Amino acid sequence: MVQQLTSPFYQSKGICIDTRKIFKDCLYICINGANFDGNTFADEALSQGAKHVIVDNAEYFTNNGNMTLVEDSIHYLQQLANHHRNQFDIPFIGITGSNGKTTTKELINAVLSKKYNVLATEGNLNNHIGVPLTLLRLTDQHEIAIIEMGANRFKDIEELSAIAEPTHGIITNIGKAHLEGFGSFEGVLKTKRELYESIEQSNGILFVNGDDDVLMENTPDDVPLVIYGERDHNIIRGTLVNLSPFVEMTWKHDDYTSELLHTKMIGKYNFYNYLAAAAFGFHFEVPDAQISQALEQYNPTNNRSQVYKSKKNTLILDCYNANPTSMKSALDSFQMMPMENKLFIIGDMRELGDESTAEHKLIGELIEKHNLKGYSVGEEFGKVHSENILKHFPSVDDALEYIQVIGVQDSLVLLKGSRGIQLEKLVEVL
Repeated sequence: MVQQLTSPFYQSKGICIDTRKIFKDCLYICINGANFDGNTFADEALSQGAKHVIVDNAEYFTNNGNMTLVEDSIHYLQQLANHHRNQFDIPFIGITGSNGKTTTKELINAVLSKKYNVLATEGNLNNHIGVPLTLLRLTDQHEIAIIEMGANRFKDIEELSAIAEPTHGIITNIGKAHLEGFGSFEGVLKTKRELYESIEQSNGILFVNGDDDVLMENTPDDVPLVIYGERDHNIIRGTLVNLSPFVEMTWKHDDYTSELLHTKMIGKYNFYNYLAAAAFGFHFEVPDAQISQALEQYNPTNNRSQVYKSKKNTLILDCYNANPTSMKSALDSFQMMPMENKLFIIGDMRELGDESTAEHKLIGELIEKHNLKGYSVGEEFGKVHSENILKHFPSVDDALEYIQVIGVQDSLVLLKGSRGIQLEKLVEVL
């Protein structure tokens, strides 16, 4: 990319793509959405303090020295991010997977931050716009970058890897997520595997759950692996001691065994996320005791595997996202928890396309297998007939009204569903 296109960024104090968040001397890039044209805010951005504006519609371009006209603003953003990324000779960690991307990213960040100045994706800004924005936050102070990569369709990970050029990579798992965009489990696998292919091309290093046969079978032959899990062949080996409901675990390698760690997250699925973070800490030579400390100290937010104790009940809040794989993992772990008076409240899993009815039916069968009792919310679970589903509600507001009347007390309650179902609304009555 020629200097003419990069200099506006390097002469600014950072990127902005939303005029509601304009800051002085930023570079404002006009991004077009489904219902708006960012170019229409070009003059407004300058009046609010932007130093320069990138537009891709000639109608809004004024040749006064503080605007640059490009063919495609998003493509410009991505090219700029890749150019900026290549100014840094540091490890770039790429993270993708059907479930656990954000939690694993946060855990790795917590561990590596014990020793390094780390740049990590904020929240789940992991798409074709979020990844470039993360890369453009890199400064000379950063020693490691952690880039989360999401995918809704074929080639998404290939595109994001081309921008971020990761040197280290991890796929948390391959599951049934976004089937509407991928068509099948095989489609998900093919797309997620694009990260492995990128790491292979860059002669990088992969971190792999050695207990996951699908992942192990799909690793490239010539790429160095750091493997983790419960089995003896793993470099980082862990033991899940208890779910209280929090994960209680130990981890070790050939020269170290941790004490029993009392973490702040629930679920066997998070046990593997902890081991992944330990594997990164081990590889990057974070002291073992500091790795253990980081794992114990990490406290989740945003309704991801949170445990909340109300005056009436203990709640497991896992209602940020849901797909068949994460729903199964949540119910499997819920069944393992040695508590009486357990109640699930599950909501529809979105974006499953033609497989939706069948996948919701399978969850109903799993509930019966585990002999769990509870309620369901949403149109798709309304098609599932099971004696273990005590009552079904079309919407979360219907569920809230019912629970407010009957009351639920002295129970361990699992709230699991897609974000759009809004199960978190039930917290006020539980």
